[in-house]
Amino acid sequence: MAHYLSRTELEKISHWSTCSISNGIELFNIRPRNEGFMLPEVKCIFPELGPVIGYAVTAMISADSPGGRRIEPAEWWEEILKIPEPRIAVIHDLDRPVIGSFWGEVNASIHKALGCVGAVTDGSVRDLDEVRKAGFHFFSSCVSVSHAYVHLVEVGLPVKVGGLTVKPGDLILGDQHGVLSIPNEIAKDVSPAAQLVENWERPVIDYCKSKPFSIEGLKERYLSPRPTWPPRNR
Repeated sequence: MAHYLSRTELEKISHWSTCSISNGIELFNIRPRNEGFMLPEVKCIFPELGPVIGYAVTAMISADSPGGRRIEPAEWWEEILKIPEPRIAVIHDLDRPVIGSFWGEVNASIHKALGCVGAVTDGSVRDLDEVRKAGFHFFSSCVSVSHAYVHLVEVGLPVKVGGLTVKPGDLILGDQHGVLSIPNEIAKDVSPAAQLVENWERPVIDYCKSKPFSIEGLKERYLSPRPTWPPRNR
């Protein structure tokens, strides 16, 4: 059975950037370093809202045709409630090119009421002023003007968005840099791991800003032992 973190534990993670948490995850050697994050095609639409963290609820959509398989919205809403809050809706758009947006002021309002803090999609979003004002996060590949024939095709299954396969219940962190998946089995430890990397990086950065500066001094700091997990002093 999946273990979900408390709000306090999630807040500790969200105090870090996706870059810092990515650094921390590397210490566990739990996955290749070129995996676990979405490609730059999925962009943060509202970077001013800061980081967002939550557990994935997943679906597939299409907007190109009024026909084909359809899942009623109420079935999707029930699926969302199977995952603990806070939730992030991760939706794969089947259309290429993208035709219409599932995400606008109405769906942002519905999903926020259902405990979602944001949406991630390789499709489009719209109603940007209204959704920004509501404080609901959007991460998407593009922006569009119409919802066209948008409808749900599948819900509650693994989806691939921005090159990342996301399963229901996966822990997702997003900010101005993009979207990162945090393995649930190490989620409790990623904040202290990120701090270990920060403790190694900060002397290097501070020294580069100092005077006098020398290559010898830089070597001394940059070549110091890299952090490991668990920490060496344990």
